[in-house]
This record gives sequence, structure tokens and C-alpha cells, in this order.
Amino acid sequence: VQLVESGGGSVQAGGSLRLSCVASGNIAGNLCMAWFRQAPGKEREGVAVIGSAGSTSYADSVKGRFTISEDNAKNTLYLQMNTLKPEDTAMYYCATEGGMWPQCLKLPWYDYTNRGQGTQVTVS
Repeated sequence: VQLVESGGGSVQAGGSLRLSCVASGNIAGNLCMAWFRQAPGKEREGVAVIGSAGSTSYADSVKGRFTISEDNAKNTLYLQMNTLKPEDTAMYYCATEGGMWPQCLKLPWYDYTNRGQGTQVTVS
């Protein structure tokens, strides 16, 4: 499955962006779907994860501001980002891996089989 992210860009603090991740294959079934990010000079970190039944989990730094969702009919994963802060500046990546909740909560980046190339988000 190929994943292609889009929707990144440059925004001012307090603004919003919606990232999309389109999968070349079907994203139905038992899947863990996640967004990660990596800022310059920092390690990649998990931002949000969603299971096939709709369970979600967020990093503390984005709780209440970001929302992860998925549309099986469109084979698309989304990340709605509101009230953006300069510290949200990073390359954002989507990833999917077969699995069931709550195992999705424990999956690190390198355990995801399908990973996108990233989309840049810059907040000033």
C-alpha cells in the first residue's frame, strides 16, 4: 500500500491546517493508522493514532487541538490541526499497519509497514 500525504503548508500561529493521507489500497479491516512528525534536530514522535473501530489517542502536546479521522470510502486518513503553535513545525508522516486496538497504542514508527514520504508544516 502506498501512502501519499498532502495539505501541509505555512501558517501563522493560531491557524489551522488539514492533512490528508491517501492510500493506494483499501484501508478497511483491522488497521492501526497514525500520524507522526519530526522536527529538525528532534526524534520522530507519534502525534495521533486511530483504530479501525474509531478509537483514538493523541500525544499530550496536541490533545484538544488535533483530530485524527479516516474515511474508508475514500481510503483517506486525515489530521485536522487547529490552534497551531510554532512548536508544531515539523514534517508530518502518515503510517498504517495491520492490528487491533489497543495494540495500536504501542506501535512505534519502525513497526509500521506502510509509511508516507511526509508533508511539511511550518507555523510562524
